[in-house]
Amino acid sequence: MSAQTLPDLLRDRARLTPAAEAYREFDPARQAWVGYSWAQIHQQVQRWRAALDTEGLPAGARIGILLANSVAHVLMDQAALASGHVCVPMHVIDNPESLAYVIGDCGAAVLVVDSAARWAALAPFQAQFPELRRVIYLQAGAPPDSALAVSMEAWLARAAGRPAIGDVPSDLTPESLAAIVYTSGTTGRPKGVMLSHRNIVANIEAILSVMPVDEQDVLLSFLPLSHTFERTVGYYLPIAAGAKVVFARSISLLMQDMAEVQPTILVSVPRIYERALAALREMVGRSGITRILFAQAVAIGWRRFEHEQGRGAAPSLLARLVFAGLDRLFGRPLRARFGGRLRAAVTGGAALAEEVARPFLALGIALLQGYGMTESAPVIACNTPRDNDPASVGRPLPGVSVRLGANEELLAQGPNIMMGYWHRPQDTAAAREADGWLHTGDQARLQDGRVYIKGRIKDIIVTSTGEKIAPGDLETAIAADPAFDQVMLLGEHRPYLAVLAVLNPAHWAQECTALGLDAHSGADLSSAAATRWALERIARAVRAFPSYATPKAVWLSLQPWTVEAGLITPTLKPKRQAIQKKYATQIAELYRGHGP
Repeated sequence: MSAQTLPDLLRDRARLTPAAEAYREFDPARQAWVGYSWAQIHQQVQRWRAALDTEGLPAGARIGILLANSVAHVLMDQAALASGHVCVPMHVIDNPESLAYVIGDCGAAVLVVDSAARWAALAPFQAQFPELRRVIYLQAGAPPDSALAVSMEAWLARAAGRPAIGDVPSDLTPESLAAIVYTSGTTGRPKGVMLSHRNIVANIEAILSVMPVDEQDVLLSFLPLSHTFERTVGYYLPIAAGAKVVFARSISLLMQDMAEVQPTILVSVPRIYERALAALREMVGRSGITRILFAQAVAIGWRRFEHEQGRGAAPSLLARLVFAGLDRLFGRPLRARFGGRLRAAVTGGAALAEEVARPFLALGIALLQGYGMTESAPVIACNTPRDNDPASVGRPLPGVSVRLGANEELLAQGPNIMMGYWHRPQDTAAAREADGWLHTGDQARLQDGRVYIKGRIKDIIVTSTGEKIAPGDLETAIAADPAFDQVMLLGEHRPYLAVLAVLNPAHWAQECTALGLDAHSGADLSSAAATRWALERIARAVRAFPSYATPKAVWLSLQPWTVEAGLITPTLKPKRQAIQKKYATQIAELYRGHGP
C-alpha cells in the first residue's frame, strides 16, 4: 500500500477499480438499495470539496459530522480530509448537551447534521460554539431560524460551475491531524483524541498484513462511524482493500439486512454475538434432548476448531459423522443468521467472554477478538483465522510493541499511537510517555506472544473485606443471560457485591407466569420471589468466578438506561457515577445496615 494519507487511499482506489461497487445503501424514497462505484464516489467528493471551499476555511478547520453511517457521511469526511481539514465524528444517538460540549470543545467551524430538527435541538446551545460558521442539514424540512443553517442541496448548489478542485493541499503530510475522536466519557467529560493520517494509515497497513481483505469482500456497516473501531476497520480499511461496504438500514433490521447482504466480514461489538447466542440458547432450552444435542455439537465442533488451530487431536471418525448431522440442526441455521458467507466476524470495543466465543467457533463462525482503544487508532492486537485463541485478544500487530508496566498495566508503542488529547496537555502526559508508550489502563498478561486482558485498573472494585473484583468480567457474564438487558455491579468499600439490572421485558413476562407474578406490577418486580429468581440466575452466570465474586443483592427494573437520560455512553457503556446517583436510594436499600 503506497498511500501516505487518508485522501491518498480513495484517490488510489478510484484509479485501480473505478467501476467496482464501493458502497450500497437503502433509499427509503425508492424502497430500494442503491449502489455507487469508486469513480462515482471520487467524483462526488470533488463536488463536496468545491462546496466546502466556498466557506473560505483556514487549513486544519474542524468539521463536525453528525450523520448516521451513510454515503453522505463518507462524502463529507473525504471532502474535509482532501481539503486539509480535521474531521470530528459525533454520535448520532448522543444527547444535545453532550454534543454541544464536543462542538464547542473542538471549535468546529462547520457542522453537518441529518436534519433541520437536529440543528433545532442544538441551536439553544449556540453560545457554547462561537467558532461555528456553517450548519448543513441533510434532510429537507422546515428551515431553521438561523443564518448559519442551510440545506445540503442548497449548499452544494453554491459550488455549481466552480472550477474543479485540484489535488490535496501540498502541506498535508502523514503527520497532519486527520481527526479528533471523542472518547465515551464514562467517568467525566469526553476527551478529544487527536489522530494523524499516519496513525490511521499505519494501523490499516498492519491489519491488512495479518488479515487479508480484497475486492471480493463485503462488509455490513452498522457500528457508528463515530466509533474509531468502525471508522478504521469498517470504513478506511475497505477503501484500501477495495472491499464493498453496505450500510445497514437500522439495528432493528440488522438480521434481515444480514440475510440480504450476505457479508463476508462483520465488524461488531460483543453485545451482538451475546444476543445471538442468547436467542439460540433460548431456542434449544425448550427441550431437554435439544439441549443435549446442542452441547454435543459444541463439544465436537470445539475439538475440531482446536485441532485446526494446532492445539489438539482431531475428533474421531464417529464424532465427525455425528457432527455432520448436528451441524444441520445448529451450525447451518446459526451461520445463515449471519448471511451464510462470513469468513471473519471481528469483535472489539469491549471484552468478549470465552464462553460466548466458544459456541460460535465450534459451529463454524470465525469469531476473532481484537483489542485496542481510540488512542491507538484503534487496533493494538488481534486474533486471525489461522491463529485464534479466544481467551486472548491475539498478538500485537506488526510494528506495535507491548510491555507491562506498574501494576501489570499494558503499555503499547507504535506508529498508531495518538498525537495526544485536544487542548489537554496534562492528560496527554499522563496517558502517553515522552518516548511514545501509551498507558492503556488495562491489566494484562503476556504469554507466548499473546495478550490476555485481565481487566481495567481503575474499574477494579475493592470490597470492605479487601477482595478485588473486575466488574466488567462479571457484568459480561451476567449480561450473557437473556433475562438481563443491562447490568452494573456495585460493591466499592461494601461488604458484598450487588447488581443493578434492567430486565428483558419479554423474558420477564414469560418468567412471571411460572413465578405467579404480575409482569406489570412494580411491587412484584421487587418481591422476594423476583429477587430470589434473579439471584439464582446471576449465581449460575458467575459460577466460574471465585465465591466472593457472587453478588448477594439485586435491584430489578424494566426501565432501560439510555443515552438521552445520560446513563450510558453512545457506545453503550454504563456511566457508573450517573447511574449510582440516579439510583442512590435503591442502592442504599441494597446495603441497608451496612455503612459505605
